[in-house]
Amino acid sequence: MQYNVIDYLEKSAGKFSDKTAVSDICGSFTYSQLRDNSRRIATVLSKIIFPSAPVAVMLEKGVKALCAFYGTVYAGGFYVYFNSELPEKRLEKMQTVLDAQVVIADAETMELAKRIFSGKKILLADDLLCGEIDEESLCDRLMKLTDNMPLYANFTSGSTGTPKAVAVSHRSVIDFIDELTEMSGMDSSDIVGNQAPFDFDVSVKDIYSAAATGAELVIIPRELFSKPKDLLDFICDHNITTMIWAVSALCLISTFHGLDYRTPEKVRRVMFSGEVMPSKHLKSWLEKLPDADFVNLYGPTEITCNCTYHKIDRKRDYSDGIPIGRAFQNEKVFLLDENDKEVTEQGAEGEICVSGSCLALGYYGDKVQTDNVFVQNPLNSAFYERIYRTGDLGRYNKSGELMFCGRKDFQIKYKGHRIELEEIERAVNACNDVERCCCVFDAEKEKLYCFYVGEAEKSDIHAQLRGILPLFMVPSAFRKAESLPITKNGKTDRKLLLESVKRR
Repeated sequence: MQYNVIDYLEKSAGKFSDKTAVSDICGSFTYSQLRDNSRRIATVLSKIIFPSAPVAVMLEKGVKALCAFYGTVYAGGFYVYFNSELPEKRLEKMQTVLDAQVVIADAETMELAKRIFSGKKILLADDLLCGEIDEESLCDRLMKLTDNMPLYANFTSGSTGTPKAVAVSHRSVIDFIDELTEMSGMDSSDIVGNQAPFDFDVSVKDIYSAAATGAELVIIPRELFSKPKDLLDFICDHNITTMIWAVSALCLISTFHGLDYRTPEKVRRVMFSGEVMPSKHLKSWLEKLPDADFVNLYGPTEITCNCTYHKIDRKRDYSDGIPIGRAFQNEKVFLLDENDKEVTEQGAEGEICVSGSCLALGYYGDKVQTDNVFVQNPLNSAFYERIYRTGDLGRYNKSGELMFCGRKDFQIKYKGHRIELEEIERAVNACNDVERCCCVFDAEKEKLYCFYVGEAEKSDIHAQLRGILPLFMVPSAFRKAESLPITKNGKTDRKLLLESVKRR
């Protein structure tokens, strides 16, 4: 039985020692090099961190960052990726939650790391990669690893204005990756084209499915995702066979008719997630890749990447929507109504709930928020059964397949990210000359609106937000108003605001 993800790397390094494991635009590592470089980093970390301690990784997305991830795990800790492109205030809030005592950085991020992690131990990645390997020390750490210990934490938006760190265990990742690779048929002949940032859990599927199968992981340069033709050239030239991408990234190519420019003929599977795939974009991909398999994946960060999947049937009409499908093995996905009764009838909506080994450990350092959504299954009074309430709504179609129906509350999915509207509103309200605001999301147009009362100029608000929020959380349109409409209960009438933009 496998107890930690290091087994993936060790087994593939044993079977495919000289095979390329991972590459970026600067270079590549074979499986044996990836293993040994990770061990070098781990040797230093094992002497300065406690088991299950967080290590902040502030490196450019690439082969060194991957070594830092594995090195942290070899040393018994868990890693958290700090994307240096995020606003500094956002990174500061993340560190407030994490309180990491050790940071891995490089020359390019060192000055930023010194500001964010003032007083903490900052290690240079290049120095770590030059060290010796202490096999005895690492063996001792690995022997103490258990499958319920945290492997990584990813930050998501928080309604209080403080981001939440979702901590995920080894067992959750192992169970999911084993199922994902078997379901998709991945093997050592595959070349995985990584699209997702390392602070987005879609990348977890790239990293560990490649390691589990002995496939090659190719890290696609970030800047190519604003250049569809160059992106397609890269995919084709690197013989990518597997794309586990966010829907928004796939739509970038199809929106600009990139597939008419060049077809990535070596691609044999496309797995997409993060938001609803528009049927017209799916059709474009299906037509250009007639022999490839396509899979719709669903699931929030809190259940380890995905909990359901649906394999696309090329003969089927998806004009009524693409199902999110069936649950992965060892996961239970069901619907609860507002009275906590199970929903089973066709067409009736309920909150999507999940149980099984896929559930995250919770929000790091935040028991209150954890207890709000990781709860006892109300359908089970016989024994303890923890479930996660996703806040997503679903229904069963006439074939008994699960369909996604949207968000239960004000949390939205936008550009592949889950966002709390309240966090954006909190940031807008803090801007100069803004009195009040309300954000609404038009899912049909994929547009995020911010209504505000005050003397502030739209451009000034936009500029201020870009300094404190990730770009994907900055509203795409601002509407100045004399006042905000109020419901009979004295709350801002979001529905009326949304209707006003839909009428335009």
